[in-house]
Parts: sequence; structure tokens; C-alpha cells
Amino acid sequence: MRKLLIYTGVIIVCAGFLWPAISRIPFGRFPGDIVINRPNVKIFIPITTMVMLSILISLILWLIRR
Repeated sequence: MRKLLIYTGVIIVCAGFLWPAISRIPFGRFPGDIVINRPNVKIFIPITTMVMLSILISLILWLIRR
């Protein structure tokens, strides 16, 4: 459990330092993400983004456990 917390902290710190570069990645704008724009309401449902993020996190955790 300690290793997992340390790795998670390191990943969060690295993401913080790399945020300017990470923000240019088109996460949230994949085909399959649903955006509904109405005059007073904007609804965003990131289906494809969440699937891609889940695959990425699963891959990272699999590599750490290996």
C-alpha cells in the first residue's frame, strides 16, 4: 500500500509540473463525447474520454504491479 501511495503522489506531482503540455492533449474532445449546448445549459458527457482514461490507468497500474 505504501508503494501505491508513493507512486500515486509522484504521478500527481509530475502531472502538475507537466500541466502546460498536458492541457494541449485533446482529452475531452474525442469522437463519442457528448456535448449538449442549450441557451442556459451546457451538458458534457465524456464517454470516450473516460474509457481511454480507464485503459490508461489500468495499464499504468499493471506495469507498476509487474
